[in-house]
Amino acid sequence: MKRNFKLILEYDGTLYHGWQRQPHDLTIQEVVEDALEKITRTKCIVYGAGRTDSGVHALNYVANFWCDTHLEAGIFVKALNSTLPNDIVCKECTLAPESFHARKSASSKIYEYHITNGPTPPAVCRHYAWYVRRKLDQDAMRQAAELLVGTHDFSAFEGAGSPKATSVRTITQSQLQVWENHLIYRVEGNGFLRYMVRNIVGTLVYIGMGKIPPLAMQTILESGDRSQAGPTAPPIGLFMMLVKY
Repeated sequence: MKRNFKLILEYDGTLYHGWQRQPHDLTIQEVVEDALEKITRTKCIVYGAGRTDSGVHALNYVANFWCDTHLEAGIFVKALNSTLPNDIVCKECTLAPESFHARKSASSKIYEYHITNGPTPPAVCRHYAWYVRRKLDQDAMRQAAELLVGTHDFSAFEGAGSPKATSVRTITQSQLQVWENHLIYRVEGNGFLRYMVRNIVGTLVYIGMGKIPPLAMQTILESGDRSQAGPTAPPIGLFMMLVKY
């Protein structure tokens, strides 16, 4: 009898072309599915909480798979971690209700984007934060970030080719946190368009540089015009932090 298993994964996305399996590029989904096939000797489709871009990381990525196996859920943690490469870790595996689906059952997702801002680039965290040398106006960025809270059409921050029925999303948290020369943009929403978080961050950085006034964030949002927003931030600083159900 097939059972539904829920996984919580942590991964460093540096070497992968995102979550979703692709014909010619290595992805997280492919590696996890291949590991499960070795363990269970059967092919399992692993459903993820959502796409992550090439090079993006996750601390608590949720996935689920159906499998007819005698193995108990807890066994999969040790089995997967002995099979997966060390940049992908299974933190938890539990039995889930039949109705549970990692993407369709999600109520909201939390992302963080990390920026290092100072006269010298970081050595230790260089793969996990966008380095911006020019001093950023943190108050202006914080003011602009708060304007994104609410239900809006986020077309102005949508990447080309975004697979969606609507560009309307609800953001419940959008804030900038600062620790010394490290800036963290934290955003929670019921869904995100392709490159949406990275396009928001690129706009916030332009605002921090004084290229765009903070109140213009509202104008950009209402315009629906991608050309009015800032550039797309690089993927290295983006982390999927949590998925809520």
